[in-house]
Amino acid sequence: MTHDSFQAFGLSDEIVRALNELNMTMPTDVQKQVIPLAMENKDVLVTSQTGTGKTASYAIPICDTVDWEENRPQALILSPTRELAVQIQEDITNIGRFRRIKATALYGQEPVNKQKLELKQKTHVVVGTPGRVLDHIKKGTLMLNRIEHLVIDEADQMLDMGFIDQVEAILASLPKERTTSLFSATMRNEIRALAGRHMNAPDQIAIKQETVAADTIDQSVIHVTNKEKLQLLQDVTVVENPDSCLIFCNTQESVDLLETSLNKEGYRARKIHGGLPQKERFSVMEAFKRGSFRYLIATNVAARGIDIDSVSLVINYDVPFEKESYVHRTGRTGRAGKAGKAITFVNNREKSAIRELERYTGIIIPLAKAPSPDEVKRARNTFYEKLNTAPVRKEKKSANLNKEIMTLYVNGGKKKKLRAPDFVGTLTSIDGIDADDIGIITIQETSTTIDIFNGKGPLALKELKERTVKGKRLKVREARNRS
Repeated sequence: MTHDSFQAFGLSDEIVRALNELNMTMPTDVQKQVIPLAMENKDVLVTSQTGTGKTASYAIPICDTVDWEENRPQALILSPTRELAVQIQEDITNIGRFRRIKATALYGQEPVNKQKLELKQKTHVVVGTPGRVLDHIKKGTLMLNRIEHLVIDEADQMLDMGFIDQVEAILASLPKERTTSLFSATMRNEIRALAGRHMNAPDQIAIKQETVAADTIDQSVIHVTNKEKLQLLQDVTVVENPDSCLIFCNTQESVDLLETSLNKEGYRARKIHGGLPQKERFSVMEAFKRGSFRYLIATNVAARGIDIDSVSLVINYDVPFEKESYVHRTGRTGRAGKAGKAITFVNNREKSAIRELERYTGIIIPLAKAPSPDEVKRARNTFYEKLNTAPVRKEKKSANLNKEIMTLYVNGGKKKKLRAPDFVGTLTSIDGIDADDIGIITIQETSTTIDIFNGKGPLALKELKERTVKGKRLKVREARNRS
């Protein structure tokens, strides 16, 4: 059978509806190959670069097959970074929106007690970094006895970051009867060995490395001395005048210095690296995704697995230490068929590294000339005109999905001994609202959020203000920052 549409996979109406609202109409290559096997509960070992749609390839079958009535987690997804874990959680929530699939993200620098409270509620899918997931397993706050699906995402990065021992410990704690999916950009011997120990005769899928040699990415190198780098960066950005630009450095110190230097020139650049507080990292990344500013200076924390649309220019201010990092950095541009450009600055000592990159990627990266003074002069006015104009804000991918969904904020939760059925009972007593109009209900210690579907939010908001829940009069308002 050919799978030219998502309907061909036999997915539920609720999942297909969510995919349509997310403008996902045609499956990608990895989705065509992985989804049918996952729907049959087969183990898969997938070699796939970022940007090929791999998250949806496992998220769609998970959202379609989990049992909504079951309170304990049925799927566990391991991610190497906090940023990727949060992105996967958002993808699961969006794809599973109309099936009311609840996904919880577990990662460090987030209060453990808050995560414990989430895990006590109905949770279908857990997404987390290995260290924090293992912490919850040891504390007994993450129950594993109902886990039927395990996904290990970005396995080679897990290896690079030293997480494999923690992954092994998690695997040893899981039920033996489960399906396991492992995704990796490269399939090293250590990863194959891991698969051999923990997977059941997996189907092996290799997706063409679209992000390395994609026709949509114009790749080049420019020779430069370290002293001339900053001036070259300014000249290149003036001439290219990108709408959105990612500048990669190898160290946190380099990121900090470059951000200061560019902002002195009026760039309004922001930075992201592992040394920043988690809240700031999330805030900066979200603002960049939404187009709030044009120039983001980053270490490799922004290079992998983070879905950022419409980055028109990637600049490797430093040649990356690992060949794989070059692939993932350049893969931030030229996505979804859009044109992009990737320029790498190379000093004399790094020329041999470029030759290694060419052997690794299988392409010749052409040498480009630095912009001439005349080119820079001609482009300067247009560059500063754009620099002093506010960028156009981008909608979230879920914006269309959320158009008919309102999230209500209620000032009552666990401390008032409120439970999800209490809210459901009150809401379904409203004329015109039934159970299908009620989405995910998340109860915290002192507050609750409730998704209301099908344009019924205003009605639910108006009526809840006039009614009691479990005999209690509660303040209700529309939640902020919905999209």
